[in-house]
Amino acid sequence: MTSQDAVPQDAGEQLTLLPAPAVPGGGRAGGKAARPVGALEIASELPVARVVLDLVPHHLDQTFDYLVPASMADDAQPGVRVKARFGPQEVDGYVLARAEDSDHDGRLVPLKRLVSPERVLTPQVAQLCRTVADHYAGTLSDVLRLAIPPRHARAEAAPSGSEATAPDAPADPSTDDEGPASAPSAQGAVPARPSEWAPYRGGAAFLNHLVGGSAPRAVWTALPGRVADGVPVQGARAAGGSGTGEAGAEQAVQHWALALAEAVRATVTGGRGALVVLPDARDVDQMSLALELAGYVPHTARRAGQFVRLTADEGPSPRYRSFLAALRGEVRIVVGTRAAAFAPVQDLGLVACWNDGEETLAEPRSPYPHAREVLALRSEQEGAAFLLGSVSRTVQAQALLESGWAREVAAPREVLRARAPRVRALTSVELAAEGAGAAARLPSAAWRAVRDALGTGPVLVQVPRAGYMPVVACARCRTAARCGSCHGPLMLPGPGAPPQCAWCGALAGAWSCDECHWTGLRSVRVGSGRTAEELGRAFPGVAVRVSGASAPGGVISAVGPRPAVIVATPGAEPVAEGGYAAALLLDAALSTAHVGLAVAQDALHRWLAAAGLVRSAREGGQVLLVGDAAPGPTNALVRWDPAGFADRELAERRELDLPPAVRVAAITGDRQAVDAVVARVGLADASTTLGPVEVPEAAVRPARGGAGRDPSLQPPVRTIVRVPLREGRGLARELSASLAVRSAKREGGSVRVQLDPKEML
Repeated sequence: MTSQDAVPQDAGEQLTLLPAPAVPGGGRAGGKAARPVGALEIASELPVARVVLDLVPHHLDQTFDYLVPASMADDAQPGVRVKARFGPQEVDGYVLARAEDSDHDGRLVPLKRLVSPERVLTPQVAQLCRTVADHYAGTLSDVLRLAIPPRHARAEAAPSGSEATAPDAPADPSTDDEGPASAPSAQGAVPARPSEWAPYRGGAAFLNHLVGGSAPRAVWTALPGRVADGVPVQGARAAGGSGTGEAGAEQAVQHWALALAEAVRATVTGGRGALVVLPDARDVDQMSLALELAGYVPHTARRAGQFVRLTADEGPSPRYRSFLAALRGEVRIVVGTRAAAFAPVQDLGLVACWNDGEETLAEPRSPYPHAREVLALRSEQEGAAFLLGSVSRTVQAQALLESGWAREVAAPREVLRARAPRVRALTSVELAAEGAGAAARLPSAAWRAVRDALGTGPVLVQVPRAGYMPVVACARCRTAARCGSCHGPLMLPGPGAPPQCAWCGALAGAWSCDECHWTGLRSVRVGSGRTAEELGRAFPGVAVRVSGASAPGGVISAVGPRPAVIVATPGAEPVAEGGYAAALLLDAALSTAHVGLAVAQDALHRWLAAAGLVRSAREGGQVLLVGDAAPGPTNALVRWDPAGFADRELAERRELDLPPAVRVAAITGDRQAVDAVVARVGLADASTTLGPVEVPEAAVRPARGGAGRDPSLQPPVRTIVRVPLREGRGLARELSASLAVRSAKREGGSVRVQLDPKEML
């Protein structure tokens, strides 16, 4: 995304705009003796600082040379934050290097001031940020904003904790049965367990490579299963501060978290650091608990430990404190959300990403990098091992396997069948014998399954939409109900509440249909709140709880083994102690009703994530998919075959020249601005360009900062440029150069450029 700043027309010639006195010799600094510039004395050694400034325009994506005052000579080292004059303004920046002289023949001016002597930008992270910016046709300053958290002076001034020591060395993982064993933790001795990687083909070999210091790359399809037996954690610790759990309940750590902790332990045993990136704070909680069970202690302000959590939910001070702990080498393990992919882990030996299909791992700000790609680039740059794990498998992960860049780690089918629950698809064909009852949202077969399962434990009900009635229509003519102010869709926020606009929030108590003038409303989509109300009437006497970001109680972390109905939106399913007795996946047709490349993949991922929390078929666990969803993901769920589904999807995309078989750039915005950007891209010819086509205003709303758009203007458009993978870097370079010309010429309109978009339809 590009935007226009109030930058002088010749802002690219930054040094000629500054009125400060020039350095003798045409701006070239050199020599050992300190030399004055006006009334300011300049550093005697390496007097030139190469600085990257926090500037938005694309044509200013470069380093600028400044003089280092003698007062800053010792502290203005590569990686520190500084303030510098740029034209009439004072901007933030980072020192990238110190030099003896400058190649610029104009006038050099001194740095304004030193923000902090802390070297927050390491050479490895600086190189990674530059690589990510080039990969996504972005600017270095944009990526640095994502990589380095805002400074917190009090956390920076606090004394560093003593360097934590690693737990005792694990057992030899060279055998197939045993991997790195757990060491005694602060909570007591943890009994040795079989390796979580033992059921997987290549699992033991992967651990061996980590211990030996090599850099294997693997795509791991995790087995379903709630937890390894015998390692429950008290609910007070399990909540981890990011959600709620039942009082007195115990939450056991999920299998995937224990396996990742074992991989981390093998890496640390080999003398290197580890970085694990997860979709949200609840997954970070799970990973933290697994690391504690492996014998590691969390690093806090009051206690030295071996790992830190790096998430925005922690707050500015704890987040920056965790960042500094990794930067200073006080910890060797970092777990966090997408921004943690840039964490300054020393001697990095393993980068791991869990559930790369989750939308939260894709950065919504320019240049829109995905944590999976950032970690892959970092793995190559720093020679670290790479692990991409999920209960499902994305098409992008399958492409890594087919290219030979990574190897597959998966369990044999017989092991999978022993761990997975029984899955049934209650389609209209399956329910035809039930007559009119087959059309019910909760058919009698599903009702009976829930009733029977409640006798042995909790039941999970997944609903695609949150709220009460998120979409309503006229009760007489079925016309969608629209807001009179902004024409947005109307919804019912609760029982007895007046209709309300889902876009602007305006109440529509006096609504009447534009077509037939009827005032009655009927539901088109049913949300989690209304579903909980219906289930409460269907199963009187059974506790019904709602888990979701918009639910009154928020996202629930864990539930106990007592019978209850848990209604959750995708991604908000709590972990049940002992596993769920059954899971009901409602409105399956709605999950695959949209048009898009990733619709089927996302639906299968959400279903598998919920089904993985259910007990195995041997323990009576079953999963019911209710509705006529697309046959591809439905069959993949019934067979529990995400790898086969990803393989077929990739083959179809390769045949149609769709990503990830090709490199794609989406240029979205005003028609004239989009046409101007694309016209300067040499690779964008008639054979590689699709469009422009009109798109909804919501598609460009992030580029406009959420501001409204003049309805008299033409609708925004999108142009797609797709090239072979071997020309992908060239496409990024040409787009970056075109955006630089656009910002230098101060062209009008709004444009957003996104490479490797998840959707292009």
